[in-house]
Formats: sequence, structure tokens, C-alpha cells
Amino acid sequence: MPDRAWVPAATGPSPPQVNASWLDRCLKLRDRLLTSARFQRWAAAFPVTRPVAQRRARALFDLCAGFVYSQVLLACVRLDLFSILSESPQTTTQLAHRLSLSTDATVRLLAAAASLRLVERRSHQRFGLGPLGAALLGNPAIAAMVEHHGLLYADLRDPVALLRAPRPQTELAGFWAYAGVGRPQELAAEQVSAYSMLMGASLPLIADDILDAHPLHRYRSLLDVGGGEGAFAAAAAGRAPALRVTVFDLPAVVERAQARFVANGLGDRAVAIAGDFHSDPLPQGADVVSLVRVVHDHSDDAALQLLRGVRRVLGDTGRLLLAEPMAGTAGAEPVGDAYFGFYLLAMGRGRPSTADELRQLLRQAGFGRIRLVNTRRPLLTRLLLAEGCGHRK
Repeated sequence: MPDRAWVPAATGPSPPQVNASWLDRCLKLRDRLLTSARFQRWAAAFPVTRPVAQRRARALFDLCAGFVYSQVLLACVRLDLFSILSESPQTTTQLAHRLSLSTDATVRLLAAAASLRLVERRSHQRFGLGPLGAALLGNPAIAAMVEHHGLLYADLRDPVALLRAPRPQTELAGFWAYAGVGRPQELAAEQVSAYSMLMGASLPLIADDILDAHPLHRYRSLLDVGGGEGAFAAAAAGRAPALRVTVFDLPAVVERAQARFVANGLGDRAVAIAGDFHSDPLPQGADVVSLVRVVHDHSDDAALQLLRGVRRVLGDTGRLLLAEPMAGTAGAEPVGDAYFGFYLLAMGRGRPSTADELRQLLRQAGFGRIRLVNTRRPLLTRLLLAEGCGHRK
């Protein structure tokens, strides 16, 4: 089976012309109107179409200015502005001193941040947290991702070159060390520490959504494949006091997972086992297996091999939890198709899949009963449950 990212090159004569449907003809008319400067001026002036024209103009400008917005956010994160404002609203003079900026620079930053709803103006010429700044402060993983995006932006500085490169040498490929080496099981601790810390910071929020959607108290033993430093497994154990948990990941990573289990008081029912799920058999004995943000950064061949290994471990009575941000998620299409599409391109392998594409892989791996379970925030993760035909839980 080919990699999902592979598309055959266009060769030979152009495909034959087909008769356009009525929808095609309507869309062609729409395109001709929207590309007309005269129509754009009319739509912006006519009272009925003016709000639509203004929203479209704003959306187009936001696409052009998105990088600037993200850099305003990065400045706020690096200056710890949100933590400072969480203490109490501050005047521009107070903030200039706290941020070690000139007054003019502080005014410029605050105006930009207020326009993005990161901060907001308060009484007596002070500034406080805005709704988005407050939400970010409550989710430390977002700040970690904002810092991490410096690598992604460097890789995307020439997106056309990235698209054309057969195997790009990128900053992200170096960061996700397992993605760019032939024998990931030989990675040293210092090569996995950065990405393990990032995943450890970002997974708790995702774990809560998964465990709210499908609690694990009914199970006896969880195997978290590719579970990193154990953030999801620890959260699952915390929710289900009788559940035993096992993390299976690379040798240098599981040392961090075992330390997390000990720190969380889980040493008597949590264990981390070293191995490479591409080449080593998975541990036996679990009645539920989780794959949390694992499948989407692998080719179809690698993903299918992994899913078949999980199917063998679970037999007909176990259950797989496959959690990913999925392409085509209603209301969050840019997250799956634009953000993760280009993030994984820069990483060097994989691409986001739709729920239907993942269902197809699961069926090919031997799973007979597959269902999509709603989560609270589907833009962050969606959940597929897969079972063997003999499952009765």
C-alpha cells in the first residue's frame, strides 16, 4: 500500500473533458464574480452584501497577516505577559518596567495583543488579561507549542521548496529524532528529551478529552503504544484506580515514563517497557490498547503493520482506542488539513487522515467493529474505538 502522502506525477496528455454539472457551472460563475474588481466594489457598497464582503476581506487579510499575529503571541509568551497580568491589571508604565521594554514598544505590543483578544483594556488606563490570553494561561501546553513553532516557521520559510523536496532536511525532523533515523531504538536520552517534554506538556489536555469520551474503569490493563513519557497512561491510571498501565516506547523514552510513574505514586501498577513497535512484538496481556497521536506521522505501510500488531495482542475481545486530530473534521478543517498537513510535511513523514481513511486501515488490519466517539474538542482529538468481532463489552 502506498504512503498516503504519495501522489503520482502528472504525465502524458491532459485528461478528457467531462460535462460540467450544474454545480460546476454555478461555481464557475461565482469565481468569475469574485475575481472581478467591479463586483468587489459593488458588493462592498451594497447594504445586503456589505457584511459578507467585509467578512471575506477580513478573512483574506487574516490569511496574509497570520504570521505577524503568531509573532505577537510569541512575544507575549516570551515576555511572560499573561502571567504578569494574572497578578493584577497593570498600567503601560508598570508593564514597560516589568517587561524591560521602552514605553513606545510596550504600547505597540499591548495594542497588538488587545486587537487579538490576548489582553484587554481595563479602567484607569490599565491592561488585564483578554479572553484568549486567560485561556492560554490556563493551558501551559499552548505556550510550549508557541515556543516550539519557531522550528516549524523556519522549515516553512520556503513552502514550495518543501513541497518539492523528496526527503527534506528540516528542523522538525531533527527535533522529532525518531522520524529521521534508521534505528530509533538506539537514540540517546538527550536526543529524545526535548520532544518527550513537549508531548508530556501537551497530552494532559488531550487525555482528559479522551477519558471523558471513553472512561477506562471497565478495563483491567491498558497498553499505551508509543506512549512517550507516560502522560496519557498516568492520567488513565488516575481516573481508574484498579487499572494497570503499561507504556511501550523507545528505550531512552521509557526511562522518563518510569520516573513519571514513580513520582505519581503509580509504581505498583504502572510499568514502562522498552522497544520499537516497528520491529519488536508488543507486550501481551492488555484488554485495551491506546494509540494517541501515533498513526498520523507514519506511512500507511507502517501504520498498517502497527495496527496488525495491536490486533494480534488484543485478539477478539480487546479494544483499541485510536485518538488523533483528523482531517475533514467539521468546523476544524484548517487544523487537520492545513496545520497538521504542513507540520507533518516538515517533520518528514505522514499526513493527517480522515476518520473514513483510518476506518479503512483498521479494517485491513483485521478489526471488525469500528465506531467514532465524540470528544469535547474534536479540533484537538477525535476518537475511534475498534474491536475484534468477538467483543462483548
